[in-house]
Amino acid sequence: MFESLLATLQEETDRAALAQLAGAGDRHAADTLRFAHHWRELALADELGVALRARGETVSSGLEWLSTLLSPKGLGYAERPKALIPFHLTARGARSAFEEHLAEAAGYLADAARVCRVHFTIAPEHRAAIDRHLSTVRAELESRSDVHFEVSFSYQERASDTVAVDLAGRPFRNADGSLVLRPGGHGALLRNLQAYAAAGGDIVFIKNIDNVVPERSRSFLARWQQILGGHLLQIQEELFAHLERLESAEIGREDLAAALAFAEGRLGYHPARSMRSLRPEEWRRSLQSRLDRPLRVCAVVRSEGQPGGGPFWVDDREGEDRPQIVESAEVDHDSESQSEIWSSSTHFNPVNLVCALRDRRQQPYDLSRYRDPEAVFVSTKSSGGRR
Repeated sequence: MFESLLATLQEETDRAALAQLAGAGDRHAADTLRFAHHWRELALADELGVALRARGETVSSGLEWLSTLLSPKGLGYAERPKALIPFHLTARGARSAFEEHLAEAAGYLADAARVCRVHFTIAPEHRAAIDRHLSTVRAELESRSDVHFEVSFSYQERASDTVAVDLAGRPFRNADGSLVLRPGGHGALLRNLQAYAAAGGDIVFIKNIDNVVPERSRSFLARWQQILGGHLLQIQEELFAHLERLESAEIGREDLAAALAFAEGRLGYHPARSMRSLRPEEWRRSLQSRLDRPLRVCAVVRSEGQPGGGPFWVDDREGEDRPQIVESAEVDHDSESQSEIWSSSTHFNPVNLVCALRDRRQQPYDLSRYRDPEAVFVSTKSSGGRR
């Protein structure tokens, strides 16, 4: 989040030189000056203001405030988890992204007993700080929302960390020469999701920590989250009914045709041409294998230039077309045809989805069976202001 500010801090430049760099088109310098001009409009303004006054600093003069904001001796924003950074301003003050997710979940996840179950995957080193924050905000949120939160945590396995490289393809190292390891992508969290399913999880809404709306939009979002979940349950009910008929000894061609029509029309399953020559019994086994699997419904919104993956048809290794969320990093933008397809996309997915983790007999699926170990991509990140 603070790549440009960290880069400026490491340069140890002054305000005049920063202005010259910004005028010459330096992105980090321009971002830093923009932050300096608008920081009072941000949710972190109160916290930063208190810290600056305690040190006798201002943002309008030099650049000492960068250390106050980012360094461990100041507010430590460079190492603070995104969940605990002031995210939105409300009439009651600033709210963290963590707090906003709890407030949002209370609007559409509470059960009949008003219990609201929320799970966060976090880094182990941040657990104590997050526990303290939860104890600070829980009572007020529960009282105002009339819910009881059951909050659980898991950690992404360190074994899924990946070696970072610089823009020249060389191993990226810390100042002490040690390798920089970064957490793997979303696929690395399948084990966390599997553990949640084994512990009783069934229908799960999944979002990024920074994908959260301010209070004024919460009722609108809650309605659409309920629609998203309802859509999944409706599809799941139809899917289970087709699976039950496919397992029946009395199944006829009409049932096979209906199951295929459901797979094509509701799930976007386009079978490979070679599959069309199969005998009815082979068709039944094929349809069973494609229908009896975890279900995922992805929310998409109209693309207005925001970063994020978009919905596309993808040719898989079996020669079948299937709908999939594709990230920009997975696209060869040097290819004219792929770049044209990407730019023609009308919607994107802001990492907002709902998943069904159990089969029709209420047994958790083995999610590892449905991952593609060859589906990898390289994304651009920063560490200490460096890429």
